[in-house]
Amino acid sequence: MDTDNLIRTRDITGGDIYTLNGPMDEDTWGNWEAEGVGPDWNDIGEIEDIVLDRGGKMIGVVAEVGGFLDIGDKHVLIPVEDIRLTPVDDKNYVIVTRKTEEQLEEMESVDEGWWD
Repeated sequence: MDTDNLIRTRDITGGDIYTLNGPMDEDTWGNWEAEGVGPDWNDIGEIEDIVLDRGGKMIGVVAEVGGFLDIGDKHVLIPVEDIRLTPVDDKNYVIVTRKTEEQLEEMESVDEGWWD
């Protein structure tokens, strides 16, 4: 097994979530890549969990967004098609989303009861 292209979830969860602060059309987003955090990105939350389907395919991440010091924040599920995993060093990653902070805060909340 080639382990050079494998990433452990522990290197992702707890990482930051950034937005690019502007709309990005489907074609641009489909070809977009980054190395490291861009200077104009906005840190909008934290990666709480990674969501897989029963077949093991990643379908999204649960993000903690909004609020201040865990007051008034909410957890939302960002679908995999709206995120990019971006390395910041050899062992840590952040998520970049094409959604704005406002769009994320308008999404349906997910909590433990949401999964039942």
